Amino acid sequence: MTRPLTNAEENPHAGKGSSVLLDIGDGVGAIVLTLPADLEDAEIERRPTGGHHSGHTHFPHIAVVPRPTPDGATTYSAVFFDVPEGRYDLHVIPDGPARLSVEVIGGQVTEATWPS
Repeated sequence: MTRPLTNAEENPHAGKGSSVLLDIGDGVGAIVLTLPADLEDAEIERRPTGGHHSGHTHFPHIAVVPRPTPDGATTYSAVFFDVPEGRYDLHVIPDGPARLSVEVIGGQVTEATWPS
């Protein structure tokens, strides 16, 4: 029996304790999510809001990873980079319902907190 690899299995150190470089500009932004600790290593997927994804079978997804804060605490986040302008629904994969919807504007970082 096979199963898909998660980002944590592909590279268990990806994003943990490291900086993130965002390339944003004309028509391209980023999404930075803050999530609860119990979602560590979960995969968050983004899909265009409004059903503009018919026919697509793969959508970008990012692992929730712990990151240190300047005060020594830990925050859990997922960072989507190189995101085309538009509105997106965010899901826990493989089959979670949309839990959050965000608007991405080119040249900007959209910050959001996952609902409890």
